[in-house]
Amino acid sequence: MSQLVDSPRIAIISRRAPTAAVGPTRPAKTPQDKEPRVPGKSGRDRQRALARAKLERQMARRAAAARKRRQMQAGIGAIIAVVIVIAGGWFLISKFGGGNKTNANAAATPSASVSASPAPGSCVYAKDTNPPPKGARSVGVPTTTNVPHTGTQTVTMTTNQGVIEFTLETAKAPCTVHSFTFLAGKKYYDGTPCHRLLVTGSFALQCGDPSGTGTGTPGYEFGTENLPTGANPPYPAGTVAMAKGSDPNSNGSQFFIVNKDSSFDGPNYSVFGHVTKGLDVVNKIAAGGVKLGPNAAAGSEPDAPKINVQITSITVTPPAS
Repeated sequence: MSQLVDSPRIAIISRRAPTAAVGPTRPAKTPQDKEPRVPGKSGRDRQRALARAKLERQMARRAAAARKRRQMQAGIGAIIAVVIVIAGGWFLISKFGGGNKTNANAAATPSASVSASPAPGSCVYAKDTNPPPKGARSVGVPTTTNVPHTGTQTVTMTTNQGVIEFTLETAKAPCTVHSFTFLAGKKYYDGTPCHRLLVTGSFALQCGDPSGTGTGTPGYEFGTENLPTGANPPYPAGTVAMAKGSDPNSNGSQFFIVNKDSSFDGPNYSVFGHVTKGLDVVNKIAAGGVKLGPNAAAGSEPDAPKINVQITSITVTPPAS
């Protein structure tokens, strides 16, 4: 048996038995080093199969990327929807608000109930730290001692359009009634306008801001009470309630008279009285429609009454003690 041995000089044929190779050897190719084979097919067929497999992998990657894009777009869409809902809620809160304004629209559930009234001596009238608008008035702050929690009082509100009378719910809203009678006794409301009118969805005439801007306060603020939680509607025609901003402690001097059943944005406004005479005066003002107020910002919706409404005087019988 012969063996062929590489030599730098010549090739010699030897008949000796073969010996093991010495030095580094080149390893044989492993199955992983070889190109995939397709049984029973020629080289060209194998190339086509490999190209097709590569294309399928590319298509699978593209499909996965497309799914990821769709998921991302759906997530972004959901976030945008949430932002729109939040913005819409904020708009409703500020629609009839802004400073000490009241709002419009929202449903209430049946079975009427009211929030608990403060205990005797628990009324808190905090200083309003916001700069007052031009035309605002300040007549001091009500006392927080000996606040009446019982009894009946009647309000006579004389305007240039007629007289409106309403009773005060002293037992249910003692802090609100105490503040209102204090301001009336100081003639705070005399010679002031009713600056806002709602005639769509919810219906009310808003008064009580000497500045006529809807942002004025008497220099102090206090919390809500006697909320018509669960009432349907929460604010029936003839209701007299406090206007406020989004903060539940932003009650001041502004109030509104409801001339048709309304819900506004829910039971968020303190009810402190009910009209006994003169609701037809409010209906006459509402029938006159709305316009842009003199202080309306650009793009605002008309909400000032076309018919000029001025409060000549507000008296309370018996007067506040």
